[in-house]
Amino acid sequence: MHLPEILRRADACQSLPRLGGMARPDGVVIVSERFWAFARRDGQLLEGKMPSPPASLARIPLARGLTRLAMSVGPLFRKSGVAKRGERRILLTAVFAPFAFVFLPATYAMIGWAAVTVGLVLWIFRGRTLNLHGAEHRAIAAVEERSLESTWHGVTKPSRFSLRCGTNFAALVLPVTVLAERIWPFQAALWTPAVVTVLSLALTMELWRAVQESSHRGARVLLLPGLALQRATTREPHVDETRVALQAVASVLRRELD
Repeated sequence: MHLPEILRRADACQSLPRLGGMARPDGVVIVSERFWAFARRDGQLLEGKMPSPPASLARIPLARGLTRLAMSVGPLFRKSGVAKRGERRILLTAVFAPFAFVFLPATYAMIGWAAVTVGLVLWIFRGRTLNLHGAEHRAIAAVEERSLESTWHGVTKPSRFSLRCGTNFAALVLPVTVLAERIWPFQAALWTPAVVTVLSLALTMELWRAVQESSHRGARVLLLPGLALQRATTREPHVDETRVALQAVASVLRRELD
């Protein structure tokens, strides 16, 4: 099935899977619950299946959020070419390095947290990532609006801002973490910062899920800081950059529709 046919068929479907994704300096990753695709700017396309978490964890509050968070970055840690070995090492270092800060005085720990955070943000949004981040949002919005074909031709331009973007999650996890540290009821120990961090991530995932599923407009107020932050984490994509994201979308939809 050729790409134009996939886009037309998807536009005609009443029901399509919910998609997510992530932007890379050299392309866009699009994922559904079952499949992922990485379309590169040089035309290369990588495809794979998403990992399947244990069904039992999907029913356990907090654990289901952490599992979903881990699954979302699954394509990056596969030996598939989405992320090179050096990049995977950088990601793992950024994830686990803060846990070593518990052994440092508070001032040095805060400096370490800030350095890792700033360094990770600068590394993530290097190259053309900002434009491709906007392209990722536009392509997913085109799926939801059933305007894939017209978006491919540049006739329509769905929003480059997304309610489900990880930027919104990041904007929520910061205040949740600060609040969790303040109300932590147990005596502080060496492992306390690690536990509070993991618990904050799990609580934020539950909150984020509730906001996403809520039909009440008032709940969306919690997403406003993240949407505002997306003005800095996205750029208006060119048509060719949007097409890169749409190629990944078409790959996932082709397998879903089959």
